[in-house]
Amino acid sequence: MPTVILVRHGRSTANTDGVLAGWSPGVALDDSGRDQAGALAGRLAGVPLAAVVTSPLQRCRETVQPLLDIRPELPMHTDDRIGECHYGDWTGRKLAELAGEPLWATVQRYPSGAVFPGEGGESIRAMQARAVDAVRDWNDRIEAEHGPDAVYVLCSHGDIIKSIAADALGMHLDLFQRLAVDPCSVTAINYTPLRPFLLRLGDTGDLSVLVPRDKPDAGAPGDAVVGGGTGAS
Repeated sequence: MPTVILVRHGRSTANTDGVLAGWSPGVALDDSGRDQAGALAGRLAGVPLAAVVTSPLQRCRETVQPLLDIRPELPMHTDDRIGECHYGDWTGRKLAELAGEPLWATVQRYPSGAVFPGEGGESIRAMQARAVDAVRDWNDRIEAEHGPDAVYVLCSHGDIIKSIAADALGMHLDLFQRLAVDPCSVTAINYTPLRPFLLRLGDTGDLSVLVPRDKPDAGAPGDAVVGGGTGAS
């Protein structure tokens, strides 16, 4: 079965501002994110790719564009199922404010029981289910069209990628906050008839993420950043 290269979008203006973007329109890459996207195309230069699948959101489409510019033969597809979690009333709010909400503790400690409030708010369980279904469907399609050893790129969002990786590892969803994927990082999973193999997790090729920071993005020490963090820079 194919290998999927899960790419989190490059750093966005919402990441820089500490805002939970969700499906907000017009959230673009910032200058650092554009540099990350350009570097990603170079990092993947030696990998034979069958296709690119992306979330429909602008920050993901901008992330894969440099790759498509240098490899215009690659077919590009969009799939709403790998779009960001629907955060409901949390969408567009500052993470520092959200860390004070009672639901924040549920998202941190019992994410399988978390449902985001307001119209269109999604449960984290539903988010994971649609994302994993999308990967499985694309695996079947890519294998049918390009063979069992094919490799393809799927560009998505932090919580989506963490939930897919957790499924591949056989981890309960309540443990997925233990995973971290920085902007424009690569998480690679090789799916086989018996089990998936996690080949890379949140790989940016940049060890500066290991340098201690003055303070976390939001919440208490040890809290995961909902939607994904800003990375090391």
